[in-house]
This record gives sequence, structure tokens and C-alpha cells, in this order.
Amino acid sequence: MIKVAGIDVGNDSVKVVVDGSPRPILIPCIVSPGYDRHVLQEEDSPLKALDVQIRSPKLKRNNQRYFVGLLAMEDQDNSELEETDNKATSDQSLVVALTALAYAAIAGQSYPAASGLEEAEYIIGTGLPVRTFVAFQHVFEERLVGEHEVAFLSTPELRGRTVRVIIRRAVVSVEGAAALYHLATNEQLQVKNDEIHNGCIGICEIGALTTDFPVVKRMNIDNQFSTGEQFGLAGYLDSIIRDVEDQYGYHFPSRAKLIGRIRNREFTVQRVGEGKADIRPIVDMYFSRAAQKLVDLIRKRWRKYPDIECFYVLGGGASALRSYMLEASGGIRLRFEDDSEMLNVHGYLKLAKSKTGQAPAQS
Repeated sequence: MIKVAGIDVGNDSVKVVVDGSPRPILIPCIVSPGYDRHVLQEEDSPLKALDVQIRSPKLKRNNQRYFVGLLAMEDQDNSELEETDNKATSDQSLVVALTALAYAAIAGQSYPAASGLEEAEYIIGTGLPVRTFVAFQHVFEERLVGEHEVAFLSTPELRGRTVRVIIRRAVVSVEGAAALYHLATNEQLQVKNDEIHNGCIGICEIGALTTDFPVVKRMNIDNQFSTGEQFGLAGYLDSIIRDVEDQYGYHFPSRAKLIGRIRNREFTVQRVGEGKADIRPIVDMYFSRAAQKLVDLIRKRWRKYPDIECFYVLGGGASALRSYMLEASGGIRLRFEDDSEMLNVHGYLKLAKSKTGQAPAQS
């Protein structure tokens, strides 16, 4: 049976939601070269130890072993995406995306009695930033569509299982606009918010490496005024990591680890010995700078297109910067949503169902 899924291939994490499944899957977009692990105690969750070998004709380096997500987070040889990377052509993005889709297909399922490959067929919805959408939409589709194999190696509960991920179709849309579509419609794809569906809405969608400013009028993207910026939270996170190490000797091995600490509001780090340090002032300084820059850009966009009725601030960066942006916004009213980093992936799922005429699953 073909499954319909939304997959948000973010520069900081990959999110997957399968139609009919109750919970989304989130995997940090970080990888490191895989090797035979010396496991003293098995991890208590497959997501903590995604150790995979991937075969795909779409990868530049085929049939390679990778540690993915949380397992790669502490590895000294890990790799996170940089500003020069393009998710539409990046092997790293494809590796994490295929791992996520393979995991989503078999998570919580018992090993099949018959030997051989397990197959998972998908129609997926996904997205690209405003600035790369036109040039790379079809490239992204071509890299995703086809047959790929993901073998789970030392992953607990999934060890020895191989999934053939078959992507029949990929529906690619614009980041931010998909999130708005999710806010405007219910699970049956009917209008639930007339203001959003029929209005002229500005969006600031903050990612790790890009920030998009699509303008959506009656659910249609405005070609003239929609734009994007080639910057996101990653540069500010890198500066925080550098300053914390310079001042306190504590090194975050990845942005993903720092994001996790900030999300949990754990601002105290251990120093060598028994001392501790509060990194909150460093975080406040850089996040305040980021917030002011974003508010200035929103104000600039609104002046250029005064027909915009309201501005939604969305994406993973919106949660981190919400209090800072509200402080910097002055008289501008900005709208935020809870769990905003998951809005795009739910929008991609709905758009995939809408484009392919799929009936919504009953949960």
C-alpha cells in the first residue's frame, strides 16, 4: 500500500509525518562516517542510534555507512550543513531524509516472518526555500523519486532490517507557504480559517540557513513580492559555540546539541573541575541581534507591500526567537504559532494529499 507522507528536509533537522500516524518523527540533520561500534549498553530507542548503510543511485557516494541524527551529534567527525549547501543537491540531506522515511515505515512493527527486503512505497510532499524553488524544484523531485535501500546495522530493535524506500511521486512546494496552508485548512482539507485562506498574508519562516518571506494572497504565492534571505540561525549558533568555548572552555560538538540545550532552557554548562558557567548572557546577545535583523526585514517587506494584512513568524527559529522578536517589534504586531517548526511538514502532507487526490486517513 502506498503511504502519503510529508517530509520537511530542514537544514537543522528532518521531520516526517505519515498520513494516519499519530506522531511525527524528527531527526537532526547531522551525519558522521559509520564504523563498527563498541556498544557497552544498547540505547533505549532506535532514534538514539541510527546506524545505516544506504544504497541509492541518486547519491554521489553510494553504498556508504553513516551514523545519523543523535548518534552523530557527539561524534568528532560529524557534519552539519553550511550556508553554501543546497538541500536539493546535498547528499547529506538525502541520507537523513531516506533514513527518516525508512524508519517511519517500520518503527514499532515486528520483524516480518519472511526474509528479504521490506518495501515502503510513498507519495511525499516536501519543500524548498523561496530563492531555490524555481531553479531546483525539478532537481529535488528527481533526486527523491525512485528506489533506495536503507539497511539498519547496529540500531536497537531494527538491527539487520533493510527497507527498500520507493518514492513514486514528490510534490515540492514553497517553505512557509505550506505552513500557512496547514493553518488555513482542517484534516479534510476544508477551510477552517477564512482570514488566512482569503487574506493577504506575509510570512517570515526562519530556518537554520535560510529565512523565507513568501507573501500569500488567497492561498496563492505572490511571485513579485515573495523573497528569501540566505541566512538563518546557524551563523548565530556558531558564534555562541565559539564564544562559550573561548570564555569557559566548554565545547558544543554540534549546533544540534546547543539547540537542544536552549530548547530545554538549560543554560548552565560544566567547566573542567567542578565549576559551572551560565551561558544565557551569550545566547541573549546573539539572539537579540538576530531578532532585530529579522524585525527590520519584516518592516521593510511590509512597507514594500502595504496590502499585507498580518505577518506570521514561523519555522524552527521562530520558537527560539519569539520573546526576542516581540521585544524588538515595537508597534508591529507579529503572529506566532505553537510548535511552529512542525507546521511545514503537516502542510506538505496536506498538499501531497490535495495534489494527488488522496482521501484523508481516519486516525
